[in-house]
Amino acid sequence: MSNTHGVLSDTEIKRAIKQGWIAADAPFLDDQIQPASLDLRLGETAYRLRASFLPGANAKVQQRLDAELVMHEIDLRGGAVLETGCVYLVQVQEELALPAHIHGAANPKSSTGRVDVFTRLITDGAQSFDSIPMGYQGPMWAEISPCTFSVLARTGTRLSQVRLRRGSPHPKREINFTMDLSMAGPVGFRAKRHSGVIDLDRIGGYDPRDFWEPMEARKGRVVLDPGQFYIFASKENVLIPPDEAAEMAPIRPELGEFRAHYAGFFDPGFGVAPNEGRAVLEVRSRDVPFIVEDGQPVGKLVFEPLSGPVERLYGEVGSSYQGQGLKLSKHFSAWR
Repeated sequence: MSNTHGVLSDTEIKRAIKQGWIAADAPFLDDQIQPASLDLRLGETAYRLRASFLPGANAKVQQRLDAELVMHEIDLRGGAVLETGCVYLVQVQEELALPAHIHGAANPKSSTGRVDVFTRLITDGAQSFDSIPMGYQGPMWAEISPCTFSVLARTGTRLSQVRLRRGSPHPKREINFTMDLSMAGPVGFRAKRHSGVIDLDRIGGYDPRDFWEPMEARKGRVVLDPGQFYIFASKENVLIPPDEAAEMAPIRPELGEFRAHYAGFFDPGFGVAPNEGRAVLEVRSRDVPFIVEDGQPVGKLVFEPLSGPVERLYGEVGSSYQGQGLKLSKHFSAWR
């Protein structure tokens, strides 16, 4: 039995694929369907843009890709490097034909956010990023901007995911979380600039010391440098019950001169015993150096009910982040 409101579970996502709400030229992969979200796969062509854009009401993304906006096209079928400081646009393989009562939102996958690749979803007629309106029918596009590391991407690479909802958003509860700067060993990692290229489909293949510097806290505090990218962890364990999903809310400006959480979906089953896990925080300082202290508030989790039961909980689908503490993306071997 489905609830009137709520996030679609994997059971309902599979049903939506069968009913044609979600379609793709290539067959869907089993691990592409998460407990309460769907991974999106890059298509064959990346457009290097002069600047980011939104199509605006009644305009199609494809119609905006003219010589004034597109600098050149890149074939992703054999893999291609997407460079830092550049903006790219790639149509994803999945398209939507949603019923009038279904809408959605997008977010970078955890592994994408943890290597500081800024990714947003654009749809035809969009006047905001990462939002899929009720009843939307049409293609989806991933805007990609590597901020710290240049990355190698190819057709089929998964950078973002969508979460579909039945009815209006219906938050159930909120939980605040704070930054942990008290742990033994490194309390965080600062990204090194001018590092090598990261192949986004290569798992555990990189020595983290080539890309990251460990950080120590002095008297329970660290200084964030402007424009630098950091990885920290929350003090609190995060537990997502089987009948809920959660999302990290963006940092409130009044909490400090930094932004946390580029990636923020938590699927049902995350952190369930015996695999208690924390939230990993992707942090970028803004215009001035800023001191953060142990226990400093950094954001909140917003919970929503599912509209139906899940087939497999998070952690039962081979995730790299179940039971995590302070953890870099899956592209890196363990810190030693």
